[in-house]
Amino acid sequence: MTTFPANPAHYRLRLLADLTKALVIPVALLHLSLSWFDVPVPTLYVPLLDVGFIIVCAVVRVQWRDWTQSREARAHNARQVPRVVGKWPGNIDVLLWMMKEFKTSYVGDVYRQLFDEYQCTTLNLRILWQDNIITMDQEHSKFILATGVQHFWRGRAQKERMETFLGTGIFNRDDEIWKAHRSTARPFFAQDRIRDFEIFEKYTSRTLSILNAKAAANEPCEAQDLFARFTLDAASEFLFSQSLDTLDLPFPVPGKAVLGAKGSAMEGSWGAFAEAFESCQQNITSRARIGRMWPILELFGDRNEEHAKVIHDWLDPLVKRAIGGHSDTEKDRKDSASLAERTFIEHLAASTNDPVVIRDQLLNMLLASRDTAACVLTYIVYLLALHPDVAEKLRAEVLKYCGPTSPGTFDNFRDMKYMRAVINETLRLFPPVPVNQRETRSAPCTLPPSDATFATSDRRPFYLPPETITIYLPILTQRNPALWGEDADEFDPERWIDRKRLGKYVANPAMYAPFSAGPRICIGQNYAYNEMSYFLVRLLQQFDRFSLAKEFQPSGSLPPLEWKLRAGRQTAEQIWPAAAMTLYVKGGLWVNFHRADQ
Repeated sequence: MTTFPANPAHYRLRLLADLTKALVIPVALLHLSLSWFDVPVPTLYVPLLDVGFIIVCAVVRVQWRDWTQSREARAHNARQVPRVVGKWPGNIDVLLWMMKEFKTSYVGDVYRQLFDEYQCTTLNLRILWQDNIITMDQEHSKFILATGVQHFWRGRAQKERMETFLGTGIFNRDDEIWKAHRSTARPFFAQDRIRDFEIFEKYTSRTLSILNAKAAANEPCEAQDLFARFTLDAASEFLFSQSLDTLDLPFPVPGKAVLGAKGSAMEGSWGAFAEAFESCQQNITSRARIGRMWPILELFGDRNEEHAKVIHDWLDPLVKRAIGGHSDTEKDRKDSASLAERTFIEHLAASTNDPVVIRDQLLNMLLASRDTAACVLTYIVYLLALHPDVAEKLRAEVLKYCGPTSPGTFDNFRDMKYMRAVINETLRLFPPVPVNQRETRSAPCTLPPSDATFATSDRRPFYLPPETITIYLPILTQRNPALWGEDADEFDPERWIDRKRLGKYVANPAMYAPFSAGPRICIGQNYAYNEMSYFLVRLLQQFDRFSLAKEFQPSGSLPPLEWKLRAGRQTAEQIWPAAAMTLYVKGGLWVNFHRADQ
């Protein structure tokens, strides 16, 4: 069993405990034994003896753990998860191959290659003799998120990686703290509020005025950056009642943009915030890929500490004003205000006076509000550029229900089946969180039998050891031809309208979970659907065509040539989908927006 310090930010203490257990204790026991039995050892041989005994202890420990797991698997009438078998001890060659491939591969493709090689949907990477489970199996994902959720949690390892960035927020906590966060936030997101639409209109209008200016100048726009600003400004007013006004700050210049942490690099205060926000996500992803020994690379400094300070400098003044900057009369008025009249920060301040808790919860909500909707809008525009027939049909539906100038309403969105189909199909192909993970709790459990992706005669469940990291991959599950048909990699909104094809999903909703599932299903998905639908209505009232401006993509952001030789969508992809906690387009998405009246 692994020992973690109470505070996940103290990762050096955990590393020290691991090294003590692996190195110091064996050597101490060896020398105590030698001293007890009065065994003389020449000084020259002491280091060799120490190293040899450390290796022997490690081998014994691994063998004992393997024997224990085999015994427990038999007791559960289960089988071990198939293991990846490398050529070097500890699968070090597999780790090096993965780290190399991650730099240039299509998102999720490293794992897809392993699944294809071993002809199974769930594997144990067994890196450095540690159990690391990966799965694209929809039955196993359903068990992790819903039917067997009591066996899993976010886990200590994930909290350790994310603590400096997300702190005590809802995405980085479990059990009672998580329940408290969710019970506080859920009522605020559980209703459709007219005020939300007023916010959407305000920032949609600002965004479209920028696009109109770009179109009038015959100039492309970096859509990913623009949509991130739109969703962040809307989210900040929704959450704080004060916009961060990033839409008023300078934009990337066509032909001069360079690679940033996730999209195109930006300058100024917004650039500093965006770079800090996105660099934290990149660092967390890198830590996950390295595994539990990542603290060795950050012994003398937490790489996210400086970035977190930049983010906190943006948020702390808002928090201070919310909990202490008003008169007693103003505070009483806000405490007595209805939920529909409050902002989220006022709602939090009515629940707690702890500024760190409020800030962490706001930051978690900002991450979800910004990255989810911005990601989906970016990929929708990308797909509409590739499929002008879909853009034409979607615009026709917008004009039918909303006309050329009227804003969308709740009733419009319910009636606009093709709009929802386009959003759902984009979420299927490009889920905002393409890779996620959980950790088993202190007791072992068993996964149900695998889905039918690969034929197998052994229908026994899989045994999962305690405290084992389990990575599940929505991006592979939602593109699995065994679940979605041979056209699973194709963008086809009609699959959400065709009753025959839609029936397969309705009968098996676990195969599509872009907003997660079970108790931790996203509480803001209705807000996200409303925001995306509202923006798309306004966008398509004014613009009818979209074309990629690949000549303006920063150097190094276009798909590598080797993608054309592989499988799936990557053979024809025109941009580079990548992931760092959330999905993004490497180098941003440069697009020409064409006005309908031209």
